[in-house]
Amino acid sequence: MITFLLVGLTVHVVFFISIFDIYFTSPLVHGMTPQATPLVPPASRLVLLVADGLRADITGVFTRPGHVALIAGFYEDVSAVAKGWKENPVEFDSVFNESRHSWCWGSPDILPMFSKGASGDHMYTHTYPAGEEDFASTDASRLDTWVFTQVKTFFESAKSNSSLKASLLKDRNVFFLHLLGIDTNGHAHRPMSKEYLDNIALVDTGVAEMVSIIEEFFDNDGRTSYVFTSDHGMTNWGSHGAGHPSETLTPLVAWGAGVNSAHKVTEPQPYDDGYLQEWNLQHTRRVDVNQADIAPLMASLIGVPFPLNSVGVLPLLYLNNSDQFKAESMYTNAIQILEQFKVKMTQKKETTLSFLFTPYQFIQITSSSMRLLCSVLWMTTYLCCPQVVSFFHRAMLTVGLTSLSLWPFVSSLFGRAKVRALSWSLGCLCLAAFPLMPVVGREPNIHLVTCAGLLTLFTSACYLWSSRHRTPLHLSDRPQFVAQVRMCAYVPSLTHSSLQQKQGLPLLNQIISWTTLASSLLVPLLSSTRIFHRLLSIFLSLTATYLLLSTGSEALFPPVLSWLMFVWINIEQEAMLAQGVSGRQELSTIDFSANIDITKMRQLKLDDIRRSYFFVSLLRVFETVTFIAEAYINNKNKISTRLSRGNFDPASVYCFLTVFNPFIMGGLMMWKVIIPFIIVMCTFETIQVATQLSSRSLFLIVLVISDLMALHFFFLVQDYGSWLDIGTSISHYVIVMSMTIFLMLLSVVTHTFTSKRLLLWRRPKMHFT
Repeated sequence: MITFLLVGLTVHVVFFISIFDIYFTSPLVHGMTPQATPLVPPASRLVLLVADGLRADITGVFTRPGHVALIAGFYEDVSAVAKGWKENPVEFDSVFNESRHSWCWGSPDILPMFSKGASGDHMYTHTYPAGEEDFASTDASRLDTWVFTQVKTFFESAKSNSSLKASLLKDRNVFFLHLLGIDTNGHAHRPMSKEYLDNIALVDTGVAEMVSIIEEFFDNDGRTSYVFTSDHGMTNWGSHGAGHPSETLTPLVAWGAGVNSAHKVTEPQPYDDGYLQEWNLQHTRRVDVNQADIAPLMASLIGVPFPLNSVGVLPLLYLNNSDQFKAESMYTNAIQILEQFKVKMTQKKETTLSFLFTPYQFIQITSSSMRLLCSVLWMTTYLCCPQVVSFFHRAMLTVGLTSLSLWPFVSSLFGRAKVRALSWSLGCLCLAAFPLMPVVGREPNIHLVTCAGLLTLFTSACYLWSSRHRTPLHLSDRPQFVAQVRMCAYVPSLTHSSLQQKQGLPLLNQIISWTTLASSLLVPLLSSTRIFHRLLSIFLSLTATYLLLSTGSEALFPPVLSWLMFVWINIEQEAMLAQGVSGRQELSTIDFSANIDITKMRQLKLDDIRRSYFFVSLLRVFETVTFIAEAYINNKNKISTRLSRGNFDPASVYCFLTVFNPFIMGGLMMWKVIIPFIIVMCTFETIQVATQLSSRSLFLIVLVISDLMALHFFFLVQDYGSWLDIGTSISHYVIVMSMTIFLMLLSVVTHTFTSKRLLLWRRPKMHFT
């Protein structure tokens, strides 16, 4: 059995890692010859202004928008997923690197991405402290004010610094102003808020002042080009990373030396997004570009070589120059892209056996092999239909849970235990409502978090009252059971109120939150190891942390889930009684810490397949309610819990911290995701003990179901599209492939949670009858 498990674990790990080796290796190559237009460029210097998170009203971009596409000309390297998208694991070329000098001001999360690996010492970065990126800040626009002030001071000091002034007067210089305030205010207050709109007005005024200062410094020589744009937009609820137009459409405004002026048109333009009508620009020509096209445009304007890894196509309509200059620029652009192809083909040829290397040959798949492949995929889909389809249609989980609610009625259980059967059905129906709730676009509703805390206390009190005669609880246990939940039901409300009043995160709330998180792993080990007492302690401790990480309706999930889990344990006892299983032990007398008699372990039965199927179905609900809704992936160019960056709401961690820290925030969200898994795993552990079944047998069933789903999703992994598209395709495969490994590791944790006990003080012995 051990050999079988080791072989199975090895196979799963190999297939798990394979997708990263196949799909997420860097596409960047090196060794190309730099290509530059031989003619005199129209500009001596370029000013790039990027208003992070500014929504579009004029010009659109395509696919995964970001600073790398703007400045280096390629859409982010997919291998950067291993670095949290914060930096690229492979060095790359950029307009900054090709310039004579580049001066940059802005965020410490963005600028190091380009300065790291830059050749020479010609790039100078000026960043504010990372702690300034605070979502609870009273005014995030101060980040942009800092940039404008620094640039103004820089040019003032250059007037009296002869060496700096000499450098500034040379050609091929770049000035980069990264303005993060709009993005931060958008996340914290939403894009239509007063703070967001006021920040836009501040940037507008600041840009005008910067242009005036720069033109004055260079004596209005007409040799400065300006490009104003954004790296991405933002949804109405303050997120980005998916493919919605509000996220992927960004403004692009270019003016100055070498840039074409706006042209009037009389015929209708082929755009139906309403922007032209909204801004009364129907008669002004609109020129949309892909975001990567901006890098060759900037390179052409100041005459530097096109970034070596750029895939952008020079947008000719933006250039105001001779036809010869345009033709030379187009030719240089084509040669630069061709150089990448030649290097890639050479590398591929060197790493491929000669008889297998055939360029430009499409893979020929026979009709019979295609039919076989399709048959396998369709078979896996239908065998695991509810679980597989639920990855794409969340409502399928509601259908599945509704079907599970009918189980007691189609079996003999309803006649034997009507109350428990009705409780099971009602619990399934309540849980079935959660997959129908929106995972994005939700406004915070702290009142629901408070209600969830009160509901948790009420249901716990009901259980303690009902079990006071069967399994009395020691008096010293009761305060530790409810104290955490009582505080955590109100901390989110107090924190939200303080942040709304722009008073920051209260220190006391932060201390309570971190203390609760740390103690949630310790408190269950202090309680009795009797089944329901220990489960209640685990439920209350974990729910307290979950409440602190909730912002709305998802806070109701743990109480409903725990209610259903308690009912499941009891109704499985009734199912065993209906089957006439001998040696059944009363639940109230079972102790997790008691030694299990191996001789009493029974063989696998058909009904155990149903238990495993219920288990997998419940796991899918947790993945849908928590994994999708709380992605780590996030809004700040990092990967998501779901390996997607689109749906993470930083408000979920405001009780713990408000200063942007992707790894701490991601860790907190991961713990929120794991909490429901621990609850259901503890329940499954209880069912195994109560039904006298070996856990290895049930894991084999779960393994088969998971592998059938994994086979389907293996063929659906993609490394192109929006962050959400990429993250979704990876996470689908990763979730089902890692489920078995994850559950095996989690079973060790749950075994400790249920069977171990810490005795910090001696208590009088209690006897149960």
